[in-house]
Amino acid sequence: MGAGVGNSSFTTDTTHATHTTDSMTEITIYAAGEIHSNWRDELRTHLADLGVPARVVGPQEVHDRSDAVGEDILGPQPSDRYRDLMGAKVNTLRTRVLLQEADLVVACFGPKYKQWNTAMDAGFALAMDLPLILVRAPEHTHALKEIDALASFTAESLQQAAQAVAYIFE
Repeated sequence: MGAGVGNSSFTTDTTHATHTTDSMTEITIYAAGEIHSNWRDELRTHLADLGVPARVVGPQEVHDRSDAVGEDILGPQPSDRYRDLMGAKVNTLRTRVLLQEADLVVACFGPKYKQWNTAMDAGFALAMDLPLILVRAPEHTHALKEIDALASFTAESLQQAAQAVAYIFE
C-alpha cells in the first residue's frame, strides 16, 4: 500500500485491448459531505501522498458564506425561511455545476452532523451515473445500506478512498 501513481499500461492477454491511463492527467473528485470539519483537506492530503493528480471540488466550505449567499446576491429576504431557501438555491446551482464536471464522487458520512446533503449529493451522483465512493464507519453500515449497495466502492476511511482513486492511475 502507499505505492505511488504513475502512467502505466497493461495487457491481460493478446486477445484483449491494452488498457492505459496515460491520457488521464487529472481526476476531478466531487467531495460530498458536511462542511463543518476538515475532512476534505484530509482527503486532499491522502491523494497528494499517493501522487494522485486530483482536483477536489465540493460545496462551499465556509459555512457562513454558504448560509448568506442568497441574501448576498438578492438582498435581504422577508424571513429566515426565504433566506435559507435563496441560499439553498445558489448552493444547489454550485453543486449541480460541479457534479457535472466531476469524474467521480466521494461521499463521506462522518460521525457528526445531520448528513442529508451528503445523501442527496450521493443520490444525485448515482442518478448521473457517476462512480461513487462511499466513506462510512462500520457503525453506519445498516443506515447506509441502500447507498452502499449502489456505490462503486465502499471504504471505512478517507485513506482507503484515496487508495481506490490511486488504483485508477495504475
